[in-house]
Amino acid sequence: MNRKSFIKSTIILMIGGLLTKILGILIRIIMTRNSSIEVVSLYMLVMPTFSLMMAISQLGFSTGISKVIAENKDSSKKILFSILPISIFINICLTIFLILTSHFIAFNLLKNENAYLPILAISLVLPFDSLSSILRGIFFGKEQMVPHVVSNLAEQIVRLLFMLLILPNILKQGLIFTTTSLILINVISELISSIVLIFFLPKTFKLERKDLIPSFKSSKNVLETSLPTTATRIIGTISYFFEPIILTYVLKRNGYSTNFIVTEYGIINGFVMPILLLPGFFTGAISSALLPVVSREYSKGNIKYIKRKLKQALFFSIIIGLIFTIIIFLFPKLFLNFLYKTSTGSNYIKNISFIFLLYYIESPLSAFLQAINKSSLMMQDNFIGIIFKTIFLFILSFIPGIGLYSLLISSCINILITTTRHIKHIKIFFKENF
Repeated sequence: MNRKSFIKSTIILMIGGLLTKILGILIRIIMTRNSSIEVVSLYMLVMPTFSLMMAISQLGFSTGISKVIAENKDSSKKILFSILPISIFINICLTIFLILTSHFIAFNLLKNENAYLPILAISLVLPFDSLSSILRGIFFGKEQMVPHVVSNLAEQIVRLLFMLLILPNILKQGLIFTTTSLILINVISELISSIVLIFFLPKTFKLERKDLIPSFKSSKNVLETSLPTTATRIIGTISYFFEPIILTYVLKRNGYSTNFIVTEYGIINGFVMPILLLPGFFTGAISSALLPVVSREYSKGNIKYIKRKLKQALFFSIIIGLIFTIIIFLFPKLFLNFLYKTSTGSNYIKNISFIFLLYYIESPLSAFLQAINKSSLMMQDNFIGIIFKTIFLFILSFIPGIGLYSLLISSCINILITTTRHIKHIKIFFKENF
């Protein structure tokens, strides 16, 4: 039964992920083809800040809630109303923070005054994103993947409709208004996602007064997993946040223009990385299905079973990643022309595509470490990888003529270090438990 449940959950998430990814590609195609390179570049410049704020806002609740529910440590209602007050408090603090610092981030850190309003707009998105993340965690923990898939599809459909019906009109309003609108559409899409998830709650879901009283124990159980997960994401997004700042500072000293840096950074993050990360929805689906299964069986001491599940997850991740890597290595211009009507960035793709094979197995390895209560080790590995990435980004950017390849090389170093350390810790775990 557990085997069938794992395979069923994985298949549902893969199909849903595929449909979501197709819609995402359509959205990106419409945005990049209809928008100017200035809009795409400014949007990509703001995204590191957006990602950092989302990581803090979500606080890893989805993963923590999923794990606690899978282990049957508490009821979903008690967990929900124990976490909501924490989420509300965090989002109020983040909103105040962004109101006070948006001007400084745009003018002093990103060196781009056009980024001010888009960064300020992020504060309106965070509460809705946080709520949908909490609700997803409940369904993941119960291994009910259909609500997650349907909510994701609804979210993408809202974005697609925006791109088709509204974007052509707002483009006339200029660079800042367009980029800000692209940020704010997430308010509506995340709200729709949350409504869909609420709709899937069972009809027997009835609240009693005792359910509304937050439980310290429930919060503690969730935070034990969510905090290391969040720390990992925050470390990553802080590094992502400082990427354009480091690149702008160092490369300008080497004689590169701000326009060149912003444009190439937009090409890498807007065109190149989305193509390299396309298989991510498969490995992400595998990881999401793996976490509750391994959590439950590990709590029962079923080590042989979870080892078998990990091997299955890694096998499928490697096969999918290898097939895709070979295709994009051979035909990078085909992908770029089909998606974005440009061949710009094809050399970037060819030069780093194979190192991403390690990236495709990093996600299931991370999920496994979280499920066996090794979140702190996962956080440690990611922290070390990101430290090395940031150091190499800074050093390599000083090399004359390297340009934005410093970003790609340092990213590959991060993937290599993080994944190999994950593998090392998991090997040690099995050696100690057999």
